[in-house]
Formats: sequence, C-alpha cells, structure tokens
Amino acid sequence: MTAIRGYVPPTDDKEAFGVHSLDQFVLAVPDLAPAQVFYSSFGLDVREKGRSIALKTFAHDHQWGSVVEGGKTKKLHHLSFGCYAEDISRLKARIEGNGVTLLDPPAGFESNGFWFHDHAGVLIEVKVAPKSSPDRKADGYWTPTAEGLAAAPLRSKAGTVHPRRLSHCLIFTTDIDKAIDFYSRNLGLRLSDRSGNIVAFMHGIYGSDHHMVAFALSDAPGLHHCSWDVGNINDIGLGAMLMADKGYSKGWGLGRHVLGSNFFHYIRDPWGSYSEYSADIDYIPKTQMWEAGDHDPEDSFYLWGPNVPEDFVINYEAAN
Repeated sequence: MTAIRGYVPPTDDKEAFGVHSLDQFVLAVPDLAPAQVFYSSFGLDVREKGRSIALKTFAHDHQWGSVVEGGKTKKLHHLSFGCYAEDISRLKARIEGNGVTLLDPPAGFESNGFWFHDHAGVLIEVKVAPKSSPDRKADGYWTPTAEGLAAAPLRSKAGTVHPRRLSHCLIFTTDIDKAIDFYSRNLGLRLSDRSGNIVAFMHGIYGSDHHMVAFALSDAPGLHHCSWDVGNINDIGLGAMLMADKGYSKGWGLGRHVLGSNFFHYIRDPWGSYSEYSADIDYIPKTQMWEAGDHDPEDSFYLWGPNVPEDFVINYEAAN
C-alpha cells in the first residue's frame, strides 16, 4: 500500500474549503443529432440551446451536462465545478498562488467564476452555483411485493427509466499522482480510494458520493463515462434493456463495483465513451474523514458481473 496523498481535513476544520459539486460536464461532438437521440433514449431531459443541447433530468431542473457542436471528433470540452459564494475568492487566490494560470472563458460560455487548465490540459471552470451534489445518501426504493400479487409489470407496460441526477464523471488523465495532487491542492477534493497508478476516486469536502470525479490513466485526457443515479437494480436492468432495444447494445453490466459499491450497467455512446446507470453508491458525509486506501487491481474494480469488454478502457480521444 502506497502513501495516501492529497489530505484535506474534515469540514469541522474552519480553514478547509473547496468546491462542493461537479456542476456539469461539457462535450464537443461533430454532430448534435446522434447526441440528442442517445441521451433522450437514455432517459434524460434533452433540450436544444442553439448549437448545443442541455442535459437535464426530469426530477431536477439543474443542467448536469452540455453537448456542443464542433470539431471532427468527440472531445471532452471542459468540466465545471460549483462552489459557495464565500469560497470563490479564496479558491481563486489559492489556485493563482499555486502557480496556475487563469484563462479567459471559451467562446460562447459566460461565467461568474474563473477558468484554467489542470495538470493534463483539461479545461476547468470554477463558478458560484447551488450545491448539486447530494447532502445525504440517495434513497433506494426496493419494496418486496405482498403475497398473491405479481411483482413485475408486463414488458409492454414497463415504462421508461429516468435517471435522477448526475453522480460523477470518470476522465482519463496522464498521471494519477499528479491528478490527486492537483485536485486536492486547488479544488479541495479528497481522495476516497485508488489503485496504484491505474485509477483514483475523489469526493467533495462538503459531503458527496464516494466520488464526484474519478481518474483513469491514459496517455491523453478524455471522458471515459458520465454516471447517472437511478433508484435500484431493476431500473438499471430495465434501462439497459430499453437501450438495447433502441440499438445501443454495446456496454458492460449488470455488475457491482467495489470502490463506491454501486450497482452498474454501462451503455456505449456513439463516440466510444459510456453513460452509466448507477444505484446505491457509497456516500461520504462532510463530517467524516474517509479512510482512503490504495487497493490491488483485483480488489478495486468490480465485485461481480460479466467479463470486462476488451475495449472498455480505450481512450478514443487520445488518437485525436
């Protein structure tokens, strides 16, 4: 087990501060039409906004993601993190004090915050925004059916799965240690768990899921997946079936992760990355210091599920 880097004390330490949420992720794709079809099929509330689309859920008015039109291939455009108004100036001063160069907002993006690149070149925004990460562990709703009643509906009447919120994003990075160090020193995120120089998971100082952002090693930045919270395993399985019925049959699941503990099924999107149906992820309250571990690979990926597809960890943005 290696040393754990990136310590941020619990928030009963009044000097600790950081971002509170992954406010949204933004992708750039050559054509918006496949994105509209895919994310609508996935169960999101997809809204057109000029030459972009907004990704919302039907349970919440927050905009969890955006897809903008541009470029010849799909690319992670940027990640946007939300903070409290009283923290924005302190975060900016800390980031500048750490030698990070601030940037002008990209064309078409207005902001009440500030912009910069992380250690691997990913564009990051920090802005004042309402806390969209959960304040407690998400509720599940699995209730056994009473005797004498049929538990499952007819397939023709099963309905549509609608995710409740964005849970996290996993992005590719060029160095796991540098990712942990950068995001802890600058954004105040805490390390939840890691597996050597393969993958790392980080959570928010004000309480969040086991990870609001995670990092996987690659030779270039990129988006691996966005993860969406649903109520239970049945929603995961039903969502996977409905997506397969619409032609999106490539992916991985049903299974259960070890680090984060969530049940999952990944659906491959039109560009080689994934959207994940996720349920029952671990939650780390703001008053708790989670005991982060450095786990062997066989103890860090999944507890049960089908074999991992050979191309599951390929970063298709690295070749662009």
